[in-house]
Formats: sequence, structure tokens, C-alpha cells
Amino acid sequence: MIKVVIVDDDSFIRESLKVLVALDPEIEVAGSAGDGREALALLKQLPHADVVLMDIRMPNCDGVEGTKSIKEAFPGISVLMLTTFDDDEYIIEALRNGASGYLLKNIPPDRIIQGIKTVHEGNLLIHPDIARKLAGFLQPAAPPKETMPKTLEAYGLTKAELAVVSLIAEGHTNKEIAAELFLSEGTVKNYITEILSKLGLRDRTQIAILFWKNLREQGN
Repeated sequence: MIKVVIVDDDSFIRESLKVLVALDPEIEVAGSAGDGREALALLKQLPHADVVLMDIRMPNCDGVEGTKSIKEAFPGISVLMLTTFDDDEYIIEALRNGASGYLLKNIPPDRIIQGIKTVHEGNLLIHPDIARKLAGFLQPAAPPKETMPKTLEAYGLTKAELAVVSLIAEGHTNKEIAAELFLSEGTVKNYITEILSKLGLRDRTQIAILFWKNLREQGN
């Protein structure tokens, strides 16, 4: 059972999301909050939570700051942003703070449910265009630039691992990567663990950032 906390300053939206998300038998709504600060306080009281579904724009403590506080206190919890805005700057800042992805509020309920399951599985849920822009805004937790290899191959990645990196950067889930490369999902997860170790990175977001940053630098 995936335990979800819903965060939105609009009580009507909160209640609507609670009803929609709870339609899936694999998801349980563990609680709700009106902003990022309330969400953090709630999480400290809950025995367990897996995913925070959080509005990106809220008064007092918005989703960007809320994500930062939650990921610092609960690094194992996935944060999925909800937005009605095509606001790259907010989205990118939230991803930099540790969010696992974002969705638009006006998408069908089944896609919100699938998005919750996707980030809970450890996958990244961002559009490839946003992933490309991330490289221009963020610096991944990798070795200093003067000591970084000029190509991803120089990190010792195998051909299969490079293929996985490329598909992660395009926004594919583990299931999609497995289908594309004719591998099991377990094998893909093992590849990702090894890739993170070789690159000295923390998560899939940083893999995508480094891929697009490397590609951009190679084009220069």
C-alpha cells in the first residue's frame, strides 16, 4: 500500500484529490496539509508516508521550499509536484530541491495515480524538455569541473549503462527502459545503482542533468 500525503492551499482541491487518489486500491491517503510547513509537521507525526503530492504555488510555504524541507528531513519520501502553471523556473527549483517530478493538475485522474506509482518506484517523472533545461540551471553533485571527465564513457560506464543513462534522460521509467533494452526491471535497477556509484550521483534527476550537460558541452 502506497501512503500518500496531499498538500494544497485550496481545501476543495485537497478534498477532490483525496477522493480521486483513494479510488486506487493500492493507494491510501495518510493525511493532507495546506502548505509545505504544515506538510512537514504532519509527516513528523505520521508513522509512515511514501509520497507527497504537493501543489507548487502556495502562500506561507510553497511547494519549492516545502520540498526542500521535506527531503532534508525525510530523504526516503518521494515528492511529486502538481501545478496549473507552465512555470519552468518553479519546476526546476523544486527538482533541484529533490522533487521526483511534476504533473499538471488538469490531467486525468488515472495519470495522477500512475504518477504517484511511478515516483514511488524510484522513477523520475519529468518532461525531456525540462530535463534539458536542468543542465543549464543546476550543477550535479559530481567531481569539480576541472577533474570531471569530458565524456560519460570516461566514468567507466559500459555500453549498456550508457543506454540506460540516455533513456533516463529522456524521461523513461524503469519499465519502459526494460522493454526498450529487452531487460528485466530488476536488471535495470541494478544498472542504475551501478551508474549512480560510478558517477558519484545521488538520484535519477542528477543522472539526467549530467547527461544533458555532457551533451551540451560536447556540442560546443
